[in-house]
Amino acid sequence: MSFAPGDAAKGASLFKTRCAQCHTLGGGEPHKVGPNLHGIFGRKSGQAEGFSYTAANINKGVTWTEQTMFEYLENPKKYIPGTKMAFAGLKKEKDRNDLITYLKNETA
Repeated sequence: MSFAPGDAAKGASLFKTRCAQCHTLGGGEPHKVGPNLHGIFGRKSGQAEGFSYTAANINKGVTWTEQTMFEYLENPKKYIPGTKMAFAGLKKEKDRNDLITYLKNETA
């Protein structure tokens, strides 16, 4: 299974209901419980300036792409054992595709 472009409008709805309580997207917006996601694609895990990450996130060293985000969002605690992200994941491929499509547009 791999990433395929999805529906950004549906991704926006998923972000609002599943992610926005912990993450912001815009450049210069503050971190919340989770890091601001602006500029995440192309960045290595654990590298958002000013956010206190677990060693697990820093040491994973993955570069965030559509595909690595697709794999991560299925089960974050399995992908990065020791992460403090308290999110069970999105099991449906379509939901992950929609969310990632939205994130690509909103975090650039």
